[in-house]
Amino acid sequence: MQLDDVDLLDLDRFVAQEHYDMFALLRREDPLHWHEEPDGPGFWNVVRYDDLVEVNRQAEIFSSEVGGISIADPIAIDEKFGSFDLRGVLMLTTDPPKHTRYRKLVNRGFTPRMIGLLEKYLRHRTTLIVDEVIEDGECDFVIDVAAELPLQAIAEIMGVPQEDRQKLFDWSNKMIGIDDPEYASDDNRAAATELYSYANSLAAQRREDPRDDIITRLINAEVIGDDGQPTTLNEFEIDAFMLLLSVAGNETTRNATSHGLWQLMTNPDQFERLKADRDGLMDTAVDEIVRYASPVLHFRRTVTADTEIGGRPVTAGDKVVMWHVSANRDEDQFEDPDRFDVSRSPNHHVGFGGGGPHFCLGANLARMELRLVFDEVCRRLPDVTPTGEPARLRSNFINGIKHLPVRFTPGDRVDPGPLPD
Repeated sequence: MQLDDVDLLDLDRFVAQEHYDMFALLRREDPLHWHEEPDGPGFWNVVRYDDLVEVNRQAEIFSSEVGGISIADPIAIDEKFGSFDLRGVLMLTTDPPKHTRYRKLVNRGFTPRMIGLLEKYLRHRTTLIVDEVIEDGECDFVIDVAAELPLQAIAEIMGVPQEDRQKLFDWSNKMIGIDDPEYASDDNRAAATELYSYANSLAAQRREDPRDDIITRLINAEVIGDDGQPTTLNEFEIDAFMLLLSVAGNETTRNATSHGLWQLMTNPDQFERLKADRDGLMDTAVDEIVRYASPVLHFRRTVTADTEIGGRPVTAGDKVVMWHVSANRDEDQFEDPDRFDVSRSPNHHVGFGGGGPHFCLGANLARMELRLVFDEVCRRLPDVTPTGEPARLRSNFINGIKHLPVRFTPGDRVDPGPLPD
C-alpha cells in the first residue's frame, strides 16, 4: 500500500477492515496526513497517540463548536437530517465554558456513586438477558445480548418507561446507520424527528409527574446563559440532550460488547485466561476490549488559531480529524498493538477520549456494563463460538457490528426473581 492508496472516505474499506493497514502506513510515513475531500476543503488526519491527546486537550485551539464533530461540514449533515442540525448535540459540539455548563447538568447521573447504585439493577437485567437465549443454544449476540443492557441502562438513567425503550434502539440505529444499506431508508430523517417529539412528550409528563431521572433534572435545571443571566433549557436543548444520551448510551457500549465477544472467540487462549480468572482479569480485559474496539473511530475539530501538531503547521479554519482507532494501535504507545491481550497493563487507551473536557461522561457506566456482560458470558456461555462472520456497519465514524451469529451449549434459566428497585 502507498500513500496514494489511502482513502478514509471510502466506507466500504472500513467494512473490509482495510483501515487498519491505512492507519499503520500513515503512522509510519505521514502522521499528519492531508486528505482531499470531493465536496469540501479537505482535512488533516491525526493518527498518532501523542498528537491526538495534544489536540483533544486544547479545546480553545481545536474547537468542537466551530464546525462540529463530523468530517462533513454542517451543511452536508443538514442535507441528511433536514432541519435537525446535529451540531446541537450539546456536549459533543460545544466548547468550554458552555460545554462545562451543559455537562454539569447530567454529570450527577454518571458519577461512580450513581453507577454503583445502578449496578444491582443492571446485574439482574444481565441475568434476564442471558435467560432469554440460553435455552435455545444459539442467538444473534448483537441483537439478543449486546444491544439490550446498554439500552436498559441509559433508558433507566433517563427515565424512559420500559414499553418505550425499544424505540430508542430503533431511532439510534437509523441515525447512526444512515450510510448503511440495512438501515438507510426514507425513515432516517424521521428518526430524529420522532426522537425529538418523544423527548417533548416525556418532558411534558415529567413536568406533571417529576421523577428521580435526568429528564426531570433537565426541565428543572437553571444554567447561566451567554449573557451571564440564569435561564432554563429550551425545548431544542432538552431534545438535543435526549438525542445525545440515546445514541451515545446505546451505540458505543453495544459495539464494544460485540467486538469484545468476537475477539474472545477468535482468540481462544485469551478467552480461556479470562474464564479461569474473572476476578483478576476482568478489569484489564474490559479496557483491552475498549482499546481494540475503539467504538467511535474519529472526532473532528476545527483549528481556531494558527498552530502546530507534532511540529507541523496547521492554519486557522483547517479541519482536523482525530482517529482514535489509529491512536489505540500506535506502536510507540502499545507493545504489539495488534495483539488482543486481556491482561494488558498499563493500557492508557483513548477509547473514551484522549482526556480534556470531552472525556466520555459514560466511561464508568460502560465499564460496569462490560464487566457484567462478560462475567455472565464466562459463567453461563463458556463454549460460545461463532457460526458466521460479523456483519459490520458501513461507517467511518462508528465501528459497528450489526449482527454476530453464535452458538453454545443450551443451559437453564436462572430466573433471579423480580427486578430490584
